[in-house]
Amino acid sequence: MSLRVQEDASAISQQSQSFSAAFELQGNPAQGELQFFTPLGSTAAALSWSPAGAQLQARGETREFSDLTQLLTSLLGTDVPVAALFAWLNGQPQVEPGWQVDLSQRAQGKIQARRTSPEPAAELRVLLDD
Repeated sequence: MSLRVQEDASAISQQSQSFSAAFELQGNPAQGELQFFTPLGSTAAALSWSPAGAQLQARGETREFSDLTQLLTSLLGTDVPVAALFAWLNGQPQVEPGWQVDLSQRAQGKIQARRTSPEPAAELRVLLDD
């Protein structure tokens, strides 16, 4: 999974922030776990969420958040539409306001989604392993 977030379009120098990692996702939009792995296979971050809140474990620390949206925004610099992501991973073209998803290569294990609004623009790419 990779995520690239473009800085505010009105900024003088447009820079982007990138994140890329192998991942394992379990559960559903209401309750689940997401782990990100380093290139060597160790856990870089572990996220878990439920209706009661969300938790991030990384760098030997545990942080609590009111919900998954707040956690993802803190970790990645932007929100990622988790409910839509679960649908997209299952090949369902769920509409998410501000996002455009391309599932044309889903059979080959590739999903691409772009957020066009609100700012900042973002691009999410997922490469699935069988």
